Amino acid sequence: MGNRKRQSAAAIKEAKKSLAFAKLNNCPSSPRKMRLVADQVRGESIDKALAILKFSPKEASRKLEKLLLSAISNWQAKNESEDLEKANLVVKEIRVDGGSMLKRLRPAPQGRAHRIRKRSNHVTLVLGSNTIEA
Repeated sequence: MGNRKRQSAAAIKEAKKSLAFAKLNNCPSSPRKMRLVADQVRGESIDKALAILKFSPKEASRKLEKLLLSAISNWQAKNESEDLEKANLVVKEIRVDGGSMLKRLRPAPQGRAHRIRKRSNHVTLVLGSNTIEA
């Protein structure tokens, strides 16, 4: 490996050290319903995001709350020496992508059949430290 490539790889590794992520694959709810909840916590601090998810009545918020706790625990495993309260972690990125679809048939009038699409989604949550000090 060349010197320039080694230096850029070290810089990328150092930048990723403050990030932690968690993924939820094949969650059996539609991506649209999950995005409604994900938009509420995007860019929020982890304390505020956990409070929003805990008191939200939507089913998707329970799954996102569990995913956020998993990302926090991943961050703690990566940065054992740092304190969680001093880190100022925020939900840097939350992405909801469509997953696989189960296709089913439902009987319809006059001998026809309508297709039912049971959607699923993939959620990727990235935590990062808030570098802006107020």
